[in-house]
Amino acid sequence: MPRTGERAYAYAKACGIIGKSFIGSRLAALEPVSRLTELDRLVFPQSFRELPERELLIDLERRITGRSAKQIVSVVNSFARPPELLVRLLRSYEYGDLKSALAAIAAGESKAPSFTNLGRFGVVKFAAYPDIKAMTGGTEFDFLASGALNEDGAGMAFQTKLDKHYYIALWESLYRLKRRDRAGIEALLSEEISLRNAVWVLRLRTYYRMTGDEVREKLIDVKFPSRGDGARRSANRCSLTADAEAALELPLDTRAPWAAWKRASFLNPGGGELWTADPRYFQNAASRYLYRLARHYFRRRPFSIDTAACFIKLKQFEEDLLTSIAEGLGIGMTGRDVFAMLEARP
Repeated sequence: MPRTGERAYAYAKACGIIGKSFIGSRLAALEPVSRLTELDRLVFPQSFRELPERELLIDLERRITGRSAKQIVSVVNSFARPPELLVRLLRSYEYGDLKSALAAIAAGESKAPSFTNLGRFGVVKFAAYPDIKAMTGGTEFDFLASGALNEDGAGMAFQTKLDKHYYIALWESLYRLKRRDRAGIEALLSEEISLRNAVWVLRLRTYYRMTGDEVREKLIDVKFPSRGDGARRSANRCSLTADAEAALELPLDTRAPWAAWKRASFLNPGGGELWTADPRYFQNAASRYLYRLARHYFRRRPFSIDTAACFIKLKQFEEDLLTSIAEGLGIGMTGRDVFAMLEARP
């Protein structure tokens, strides 16, 4: 396990980065922004670009993602032998890039999408695009090479496989940590997976009109340990698919039957004949809740591994918010408009 000196150094580094990030009170600085150039100068005061707005949007989003990943790598590299959980969290970028690459291959695009450089932590050979076998051979993703991307429904099937693969591997790495090193991130990931399943139910039922059985196949069902420390803590817990499964048959156009649902507070407000469940509202509400949890656990036990894990989650929240604001500015919205749309008050 990491030594005390490594833990202290990682925590100090994480605190320094968070102090300069757009998190907490610094969110207010984003609200008055009205142009992409303003956002660029605010986020990258020493390296902003002079580009036409259409080009600037793509370039700025890449730099926002690249900066977040680089800062996360710097904290993970504080450990001589980084805990697997932190590496798995960092490699969420690789999963996202792999999804983009698979979508591009299925669409017949000759040019590879951009990908995030994770240094020694990356395993996919993106330079081999569009050869899936060469990209993933000898890695944990080599199962992708046996599928046909151009078949009907293959895109969603591959996305589901990757999502399940990511969360199951992440969950297993969590329980390789001692209880004192995982308490905060265990609580956070439990909520994240449960809410992610609930969002998936609302999205698939609303946008794809899928049946309960069709949706159930796509839920992420992680397993709690069968013995040891984790088992004692988990004995009375429900499956992390339970909340999602409870929503499979509830009517999407009537709010009253949802009142007893555990996650009802994340649903869009209102009622009456015009109400319909809004997956985007639910996802935004869930994101705000998970952000608050990450902030809470980040400083709770400074030298635990879950502090570094929560740091990663906070940086990825900031990245998502900055990207949302950039996209909003690109279509004529202001920072204030984006905050209002996301129901996120700075």
